[in-house]
Amino acid sequence: MELQVTTMAEWAAKGESPDLLFWVGCAGSFDDRHKKVTRALAEILNHVGIKFAVLGTEEACTGDPARRAGNEFLFQMQAMQNIEVLNMYGVQKIVTACPHCFNTLKNEYPSLGGTYEVIHHSQLLADLLAAGKIQFNEQAETIAFHDSCYLGRGNGIFEAPREIIAGLKKEVKELKSCRTKGLCCGAGGAQVFKEPEAGTGEVQVKRTDEILESGVNKVALACPFCMVMLQDGLNKSGKEHEIQVVDLAELVQQSLK
Repeated sequence: MELQVTTMAEWAAKGESPDLLFWVGCAGSFDDRHKKVTRALAEILNHVGIKFAVLGTEEACTGDPARRAGNEFLFQMQAMQNIEVLNMYGVQKIVTACPHCFNTLKNEYPSLGGTYEVIHHSQLLADLLAAGKIQFNEQAETIAFHDSCYLGRGNGIFEAPREIIAGLKKEVKELKSCRTKGLCCGAGGAQVFKEPEAGTGEVQVKRTDEILESGVNKVALACPFCMVMLQDGLNKSGKEHEIQVVDLAELVQQSLK
């Protein structure tokens, strides 16, 4: 099915504004696996009739990796470039499927002149389900949920993801380390872009062991970095064909009537 997605520039050319801006992020734009999440969320937004737009080629990295890696100068350059574009279009509300983009746009851009209502896609999807705007096919299954650091411990969003799984009439399986005691996937702080440091084990492998111990055959998450790391952990365990890793948006997309 051909998916039509319009840009802010196209909306501005008509003298109109969408309901919200979908901030795609670097992973959602360039990582082949997470492109599927981008498409899933776009299809859901179209399905429920939300008018949205993307920045397209005008969107640049939020600067999160640069700041975490210690390059404050680069972060501020990237942030100011994005803020200039967002303010030019008069953007007020932003949704993103990346907790790192979410955290940076919501908590770090205001001090540089970029103040917007920023929501994570798990919050939006939970609200849509609660309002009965998403009609879905019920399929009983048990799904584990992995709490992403920047979503959970960083911004206190624990319930929305679980509300989505429960709202789809599926059982939520809590992992050994969850909620405020969630275990990092090992990618944060720009670690995903460098080789692992010396140690007795890799974090993603330890997290994968908890998933295997839970006995589920599907784990849901809400972060592109976690997607990469947990899939890597499953690959190293040899269980990549037994356990499916899905984003919450894909979970909703697969359940749509």
